[in-house]
Amino acid sequence: MARRLLPSLNRILVEKIVAPAKTNSGILLPEKAAQLNAAKVVAVGPGAHGKNGDTIPVTFKEGDTVLLPEYGGTQVKLGEKEFHLYRDEDILGTLHD
Repeated sequence: MARRLLPSLNRILVEKIVAPAKTNSGILLPEKAAQLNAAKVVAVGPGAHGKNGDTIPVTFKEGDTVLLPEYGGTQVKLGEKEFHLYRDEDILGTLHD
């Protein structure tokens, strides 16, 4: 049975982007150089509630490529895949080509 996680409130579920371990010409990259703090947004919550009761929507949408902080988030494993949950305000920005 496949599971799907729908984040609550202003949380965002992301799947980290794994950098290649070697270049196109076959040069092996050190592990530190291969680390990216980028992830693809898989799911977003409906948003947080403001002081007056209004819903404040999440800044990001599914499919966005985002920049993550070096530390933080909650690791979640669904099946064989590993995901991370972050709050909307913890995401540093959106990456564009």
